[in-house]
Amino acid sequence: MKDLTVDSKKNCLLVDKTWMENLQKEAASASLDPGMYVLRIKSGSFSYGSGMGAEPFVLLWIYGGKFVNLKTNVETSATWSSLNGYDDTITLEVKEAIIVNALFLDTHEGDNDGEVTVSILDA
Repeated sequence: MKDLTVDSKKNCLLVDKTWMENLQKEAASASLDPGMYVLRIKSGSFSYGSGMGAEPFVLLWIYGGKFVNLKTNVETSATWSSLNGYDDTITLEVKEAIIVNALFLDTHEGDNDGEVTVSILDA
């Protein structure tokens, strides 16, 4: 067995305010009012292009008011998550209104292919 230890300082990619503002502007987004929600990939896939396979995958940046990701049971006002595959879900207990951003990261978007639809269901 191998362990991969990720240090909160040594292995942190620092992003600045401008980068985060751009992310929040460019990402697909939805506002969620207080309640329980289940997010999952409904359809689609994403490929970096150039003969690479397409995957049902998306990154999520969730922020704003208070909420609990039921996978971690931690109340927070901001977190990263991902959905990987059609069976993967994230359940959120939203206590104060939040914004969910869904996006892909890449160094060259010109050859990207596909899109993913994320369903946000009342739980």
